[in-house]
Amino acid sequence: MSDLKKKLHDQCVNYVRKSMDAAELGIKEAQKASNEDTKSSAGDKYETGRAMMQQETNRNLTQLNEANKLLVALNRISTNGAGTKAETGSVIMTNNGNFYLAISAGSLSVDGKTYFAVSPASPIGALLLGKTTGDSFSLNSKLYVIQSVN
Repeated sequence: MSDLKKKLHDQCVNYVRKSMDAAELGIKEAQKASNEDTKSSAGDKYETGRAMMQQETNRNLTQLNEANKLLVALNRISTNGAGTKAETGSVIMTNNGNFYLAISAGSLSVDGKTYFAVSPASPIGALLLGKTTGDSFSLNSKLYVIQSVN
């Protein structure tokens, strides 16, 4: 099971790293565009363009900061061992899907099976926390029965 956890964890790390790369690229492009923008006789246009590039840089810095927080959260998750109670880092199998309780990274595929990476702070993540095999809960009029927790 820890091999499965490691694969899911690695996919989450890759998801975050792609977000970080995209944000860093956006920052570089905005800075480059801002530096290449030359002041013309239309001073307001120049100032507006620079302000827009600064907003773009700030937006990308925010995304980079959020991605860094996700990476820190992932680094705290152990991929070893199997618990009986759902906690951060657990793989939870239900009758309505399989979940990896870590960060919200969407759908992941390992060995032909689909898993949904969910944050403990998400609505379904909060409901999964603390559950054990045989427990059930309802979300959006759908009943989930825990088949296994690892």
